[in-house]
Amino acid sequence: MKRSWFPITLVILLLGLLALLATLQYRWLGQISDGERTRLQNHLQADTRRFAEDFNREIQNAYFNFQLNSEVWRDKNWNEFNQRVDFWRGKTAYPNLIKNFYFVELGGENLLRYDNQNKTFQAADWTANLINLKPKITDEKKFQPIAEEIPALLMPVHAEEDKLSRVINIRTGKLEQEDISSVMMPKRYGVLVIELDADVVVNQLLPDMAKKYFSDSDGADYKFAVVNAENRVVFQTEDLTATDSSAKFFNLAPDNFISFSHRDLLSTIEGEKKSMVFSRIERTTRQSVTNDKPNRVEVQVLKGDEKPRIRIFDGENLQQNDGVWTLNVQHTAGSLEQFIANTRRKNLGVSFGILSLLAVSVVLIFLSAQRAKRFAQKQVDFVSAVSHEFRTPLAVIYSAGENLTDGVVQNENQVSQYGNLIKREGKKLSAMVEQILEFAGARSGNRKYDLRQTNVEEIIEAALSECKSLIDEKDFSIEKEIAENLPNVIADKAALSQAIQNLIANSIKYGNGNKWLKITAQNGGDKIKIAVEDRGIGIAPKDLKHVFEPFFRSERVIDEQIHGNGLGLSLVKQTVEAHGGTIEVKSEIGKGSRFTIELKSEKVKK
Repeated sequence: MKRSWFPITLVILLLGLLALLATLQYRWLGQISDGERTRLQNHLQADTRRFAEDFNREIQNAYFNFQLNSEVWRDKNWNEFNQRVDFWRGKTAYPNLIKNFYFVELGGENLLRYDNQNKTFQAADWTANLINLKPKITDEKKFQPIAEEIPALLMPVHAEEDKLSRVINIRTGKLEQEDISSVMMPKRYGVLVIELDADVVVNQLLPDMAKKYFSDSDGADYKFAVVNAENRVVFQTEDLTATDSSAKFFNLAPDNFISFSHRDLLSTIEGEKKSMVFSRIERTTRQSVTNDKPNRVEVQVLKGDEKPRIRIFDGENLQQNDGVWTLNVQHTAGSLEQFIANTRRKNLGVSFGILSLLAVSVVLIFLSAQRAKRFAQKQVDFVSAVSHEFRTPLAVIYSAGENLTDGVVQNENQVSQYGNLIKREGKKLSAMVEQILEFAGARSGNRKYDLRQTNVEEIIEAALSECKSLIDEKDFSIEKEIAENLPNVIADKAALSQAIQNLIANSIKYGNGNKWLKITAQNGGDKIKIAVEDRGIGIAPKDLKHVFEPFFRSERVIDEQIHGNGLGLSLVKQTVEAHGGTIEVKSEIGKGSRFTIELKSEKVKK
């Protein structure tokens, strides 16, 4: 059969195209991963920053809402403070965030504690935490607005009679810093201590922030931890081994808060409060002068349709670096980089898996097509061989019948010979038809076997009896070697005898002039071995694995024009396997072949 190179070339081109697509896919996924890495890093940094800003905003709102002048504490008029408390609790999402309020007058030892029920400040004893805070409260040099170990916020209360020495001139234009001369901070009257509830911070505020910003953030899972300045864990979801993003927070920098307005901190500004009325914020100005000592002051003017709102902050104290706590965030995969790498490997695996599946599909389709093509060619060869096999006996029968009809043959002996000839050729035709029908029945699974106890020697003798005319015609010498007392087998006697007949017929057909064959039957322990051996042309090693395939005929057999249809050995294999047995072949070119059938004995089956 002439080989066509077109399908092979087409398959190679398709596989090459898939390889090119795999290369491009690798590069594209690399570029996508780089872009995804940048996007996730920016997103994570933004979430970390917003986490810190939101926390700071919540703390700053709790802090600056309670900025009151000393008149409230001196007169012990708590109405305005109570209004501030109610206002803050109505606005915040965490009304239990503040646990206690304490007030300490500068230079005094008396401690006042806010009573939530009576809504007044009453004398109280110094707690252990407040005793530890005393140096920060009384000593301005040690003062810090955040005591994170409690945690608590320290609000300085200033005397109201102090003035600013000049009005700040604010012009419309680009925001910038400009000097302010002679700005002096009011004197401190006392300190308001705002004690936060640590349980609310740790069990509500921080988890809510985490859920808001890091719960399945953009399809990525994160774990995070909050640590203080001593690197002690304040709160964490899981242990961290590395950090993908971090931010400092828990500070009172006024640049980061939405204030609860308080317009009365400054009693006067050079005697003319009205000069500070503006319709919008034009500038935030900072400067450092107070009693010949550097100190940061911030004046902020807030826009609004109502009265102007002005605030002064002791910026040096409020900044406290960027924050007393640090938020560290790590991806659950170990790092964001590892997550990107894992995602890329997964995408590559899926992509290459699909491409590999396509490649395998192309190869399987090609192999299936080639197999179907070979099978179709075998069917064509089978039809041709069967037609040829039918034609010879039919021609003999037709010729003999014609001679008898025309009276060419009148002698009784000749008529008898012609009759035997027609009978023999008809038997050949019948055997070929039976073989084809047997093959069709076996392939369709409709063939039924009459299994019963059967003597092995009887099976062999029946096969030899059926082949006697062929053996005599070809003048073959038969050697038998059948062991005594062989156990019976469970078999269909006719079917198994037919299988042995096929082996005998093959040995005679491919005898190559060596008119000898041997049949043996031995007891191999739990198996009965029946072998048919000849000294014929033999089988090439490359053909041994194909001899039991339907329609298969070796090139040598075809070249030597030995007739056959390629079904005999296939039927033998199907019959033997239907009996639960096996068949094997050993052969050498020019030395002959040996086919061995192995069947389980009756004792083993029982």
